[in-house]
Amino acid sequence: MYQSYWNLQSGPFEEKMDPTFFYESHPHQAGLLKLQYLIENSKGAGLLVGGSGVGKSYLCHVLKSQLSDIYQPFVQLVFPQLSPIELISYLAVELGAEEAGIEPVAPGKDRIVRALHRQLLLLCEQGHKPVIVIDEAHLIVDQRIFETLHQLLNFQQTSEIDFTLLLVGDQLLLSHLQRSAQIDDRIAVRCLLKPFSLEETRGYVEHRLEVAGRNEPVFEDDAFQTLFELTQGNPRKINRLCDLGLLVGYADELPLITSDVLEAVSEELVTSIAD
Repeated sequence: MYQSYWNLQSGPFEEKMDPTFFYESHPHQAGLLKLQYLIENSKGAGLLVGGSGVGKSYLCHVLKSQLSDIYQPFVQLVFPQLSPIELISYLAVELGAEEAGIEPVAPGKDRIVRALHRQLLLLCEQGHKPVIVIDEAHLIVDQRIFETLHQLLNFQQTSEIDFTLLLVGDQLLLSHLQRSAQIDDRIAVRCLLKPFSLEETRGYVEHRLEVAGRNEPVFEDDAFQTLFELTQGNPRKINRLCDLGLLVGYADELPLITSDVLEAVSEELVTSIAD
């Protein structure tokens, strides 16, 4: 709606998994490099932890876009509240067992485990190194899931099978892993994704505007301090606030977005949530 007013070619603050908008802040770039190291050096299992809205799922999407074709299939499970047998069956299907003529839904856990094992073996024989991402892993309440994931990692003990398991979640995931020492001991790479600093908040906003086609200022200098204070450097909150700020600026025909605009938009968001 406001794109033509601000001379934008696309929406700069939309909640889309578009790797072209990736901003190489220190925490996000460091996390990306660690995850690439985990996968490309066959370290087995990794952990990505951060608060809600800091960009964990988005970073996984960027990671996928930057990996070479051998690291396929890239399976990202976003609903981990499954039973152990449902988890194994889901992974077998997503890894392509059905397409390979392997039946992963036959009755009996042992048959499903065999189907998953055969599919992993087949993929590796074809030169692939699959990546399995368990997103929102802090929502796992059944400790048997962690035991199942540990057993899955046991497949890596032979040179014939090579894949990566990545657990992604908020800080609660660390507590879950403390109660599952076996899988916790198998975590080779750990990444903590933090919010942006004030400087990174400004860089993030300006980067996204530039990618969207805008090379001239949109926000007043003082507005970035206000934006940081209101969002605490959380990318998701920044996106929402900036998006609404641009909308208000368009509606009021403002030349630039000010601190007052951001404060008013933030107050409106809080009020709407309270209502």
